[in-house]
Parts: sequence; structure tokens; C-alpha cells
Amino acid sequence: MAKRIIRNLGDDGVDRRGFLECMAWAGSGLLWTMSGGIARSQIAHRATHASPGTLNFVQISDSHMGFNKAANPDVAATLQEAVAKINALPNPPLFVIHTGDISHLSKPSEFDTVDQILKSLKTSQIFYVPGEHDGLGDNGKLYLERYGKGTNGLGWYSFDQKGVHFVGLVNVFDLKPGGLGLLGDEQLRWLEKDLAAQSNSTPIVLFAHIPLWSVYPDWGWGTDDSAQVLSYLKRFGSVTVLNGHIHQILQKVEGNAYFHTAASTAFPQPAPGVGPGPGPLTVPADQLRKLLGIAEVKYVPGKHELAVVDVSLASGAITATESNDPEVKISNFTFDPASLEIPAGTKVTWTNHDDQPHTVTSIQKLFDSPPLDTDDHFPFIFSKSGEYGYYCKIHPRMTGKVVVK
Repeated sequence: MAKRIIRNLGDDGVDRRGFLECMAWAGSGLLWTMSGGIARSQIAHRATHASPGTLNFVQISDSHMGFNKAANPDVAATLQEAVAKINALPNPPLFVIHTGDISHLSKPSEFDTVDQILKSLKTSQIFYVPGEHDGLGDNGKLYLERYGKGTNGLGWYSFDQKGVHFVGLVNVFDLKPGGLGLLGDEQLRWLEKDLAAQSNSTPIVLFAHIPLWSVYPDWGWGTDDSAQVLSYLKRFGSVTVLNGHIHQILQKVEGNAYFHTAASTAFPQPAPGVGPGPGPLTVPADQLRKLLGIAEVKYVPGKHELAVVDVSLASGAITATESNDPEVKISNFTFDPASLEIPAGTKVTWTNHDDQPHTVTSIQKLFDSPPLDTDDHFPFIFSKSGEYGYYCKIHPRMTGKVVVK
């Protein structure tokens, strides 16, 4: 299936454009809306209050209760801050979804602490799926005793809310050495039967811990049998997939499926392929809360819309232009600077200041932005050293390069 996201800028402050893969590993503060196969984004502080009847829920992930190393010595405090963010939302969520790694070592005391903190949430219900840290030593027995009542197999289930069909999947048990996440034949048969009962027009939301797309297989960031899942989803017009596990915000569209991985409430991890491997990433204390956060999700019945707003634990929302990452300005039909030298792992953001659309297209076919209207942004993380030339497909005389050391 083709990979795309479609956005264009209108005078309402909402952009609708298409790009191959959009990756931003800090809380972006963007509102993503799906409508008739079109995704659009909106700066979070411009978002309006929900219409009557709107389905509003929140995703949190990777609380890792019990972790106490340098990357975050007090994960209970940051989870409490996440709860405060949720309780302060202008539209209280109908429920909360936790996409796994509730605990760090699957200890009863760790689950107890999370349960106690989440009691203060101003919502009616919390839905869970397990992470691999929630089944250490017992293959999820304690997790299922606490959170698996009424579920199938090792904890998968589905439910309906205001016309949206939700499916919680489990892909963290019985993992093979060096392998990816795995759902298994029993769960796949159940999922096929569960989805067969839904009409093509029903919005579908899948949520699981490990991403259901190949983010970075060398680090186990993907699910081995996710292609089978996607084959069941082709007939639906609106599909959203929510995951955790990688502790950073990555977004992608593949065919009709919109993928979104959430930030952790505990600690960040490196960008895919940057450094020797995954694991807790220690950042300056004043930067930590910018890399932790929650995701608010909305659906308006009858409008075929689903939206994801990422909110960091830091005050306000962060956008690409508010970070310390380098920016290339597109102005007067030039890229400024035309040559940029950066270390590996740096995110570069191009911003169009012209009143004409431009693209940012890699000569090596590494990236290809959509047409960028005035004030539109395009981010890309350069993970490997090398020299990368790029140009504008609309105005090919516009060229630039990024040198990654």
C-alpha cells in the first residue's frame, strides 16, 4: 500500500498535505484530523472546543513504574504530571487508553502505584494493553489478573464507543530472540472475525504496545505479522493505529491506515538507528518534560474524523520551530542556508516563507515533502552520516544540501 499523508494550508489555520513519513520525536502539539482519507494538522493552542457528541479520549503509554535511573529518577512524578495534563484538558476524555509498559519489572507494588495515581483521572474508564515489561517472569499472569478480566487469550479485546470500533491487541508475549512483536495465529483469527462484523464505514482504532509498522526492525521496533493485520483493514475508510514502546512520537500513513506512536510518561529513547541501540535516553533535566507527554484523540460522529493531539508535559505545546533544531528557511525561491552541516541524529525543519508552494525532495530519494504552502513545515531526522542533496520539484533550480557528520 502507498505511504502518504495529505495536507494543504487553508486560511482557517489548518493544514492538509501529504508526505511519505512524518517523524517528530518530541511532543509536537499538532492536532491530526482524518476526514475522508485526508489528514490535516492544527497547532494545539488553536484547537477549538469539541462539538456536542464528540468522542474524546486520551492515550498514555510507557509509565515504567519502578524505573529510577538517571534518565528519570522519579517516574511517579511525571505520571502524576500526565494525569494533571489530562484533567486540565478543556474537553474531559470519555476514557483513557494505556498502551503498555505500565510497570518496569512487573512487580505488584509497581502496578499498585500506577493504579493509585490513575485513580485521580477525571474519566469513567481506563483500557489497557500490556507491554513486554508487564509480563516479566510470568508471561503476563499478574497483568491479566489485574487488567485482563473479560478479555480473550492473553488479553486482546474490542469495544464500541459512539460509532467507533476499538480493538486492543497484544504483541509482547512469547517474543523470539532477536525478533519483532508478534500477535500469533490465535489472535489473528479472532481479529479477522471481530472486524468482519463491522461495516466498511465504521472508524476503526487499533491499539497495541509494539508498533504495528516497521519503525526500525534492527531494534525490534515492529510487529512480525502486522501485514496480516493490515490486510483485514483495507476495506475500511478510517483506520487509526495507536502504539507505544519506542517512547517518541512518530507518524505515518500507509494506505488507509494512520499510525501514531506516543511519547512515554517516563523517559525518552533515541531516534531510530541513532546510537548503539534502544534504551533510556538521558537528557538535560530542563529538557526531559518536553520529550514526555500524552496524546488526546477525538472523533466527531457523522464527520468521519479522527484526530490526535500530542501534548508534552512541559508548559505549552512544542512545535518544530520552537526547538533548538536547525531550520532551513525557504524564501525568495532559495533554501537558506543552502548548505547545512549537522551531527547525526539531528532533526532539520524546512519552513516555507514564500507565497508560492515548494517541495523538499531528496536527490537520493531519502525523503520527499508534500507541496509546502506559506508557513508550512517539513521535518526530517538525519540518522546516518553522508552528504544529502535536495531540490524543489516545482522549481528545480532551487537546490540545497545537508552534510551529516
